[in-house]
Amino acid sequence: MRDRFSTHLGVRPLDPIVRRLRSLANLSDSEIELVRGLGERRERHGPGEQLLAEGAVYRPRFVVSGWACRQRLMPDGRRQIFSLLLPGDSVGFGTRPALSSVVALTALETVDAAALQEAVRRGAAPGLARALAAAEVVDDALLLDHAVRLGRLTAFERVAHFLLELQQRLEVAGLGDRQRFPLPLTQEMLADALGLSIVHVNRTLQQLRRAALIELRSGVAILLEPDALAQLCDYRTTVPVPNKAA
Repeated sequence: MRDRFSTHLGVRPLDPIVRRLRSLANLSDSEIELVRGLGERRERHGPGEQLLAEGAVYRPRFVVSGWACRQRLMPDGRRQIFSLLLPGDSVGFGTRPALSSVVALTALETVDAAALQEAVRRGAAPGLARALAAAEVVDDALLLDHAVRLGRLTAFERVAHFLLELQQRLEVAGLGDRQRFPLPLTQEMLADALGLSIVHVNRTLQQLRRAALIELRSGVAILLEPDALAQLCDYRTTVPVPNKAA
């Protein structure tokens, strides 16, 4: 199911995948057609559905629409979200067992990428091979950013840093611009991602609003002063420069 934000922007279903891959490596026309040809094998998942269990090996897929996360649950029900999977992101391309589970946070649509993986394996898609390798590097860098965010930033800085990362990742996918992007996360999800209580998340969002740095409107986040936000949390992007052509 496509969200209303992407529909408003005129984004075609597989555009986020193409855009993200093209931001990571140069792709030939045939490689782009290969990606677009994946669209016939889509699968829908409901919120809370597990896509990949910890310790399992999953078939390769791309997220077409909706948001998912890599997470680990504690025995008492507490959850730590390690990273978010946004439209255009991949899951299941690795050969080693998953170190965390992958769960849909919203209604989610994925597309089977076995044909793409096979083309890469045969050496028939060198551009896509480079893009997937670069995606692994970016994912590792984002995980290190997340470790710094949790370990050394204040609550105010954590939220600002997290919003800036989401803005840049969604801009690459063509689902936002420098200031506006969809934010379908509940405050509980934000708390699980940022290592804060729900009360602390709510208080911090209110502080950012009162400082005229952000606005939140019906599932859309607006960064009113992105440069000021970046300065206050020492944000250093690890996200590739957006490629406008899809």
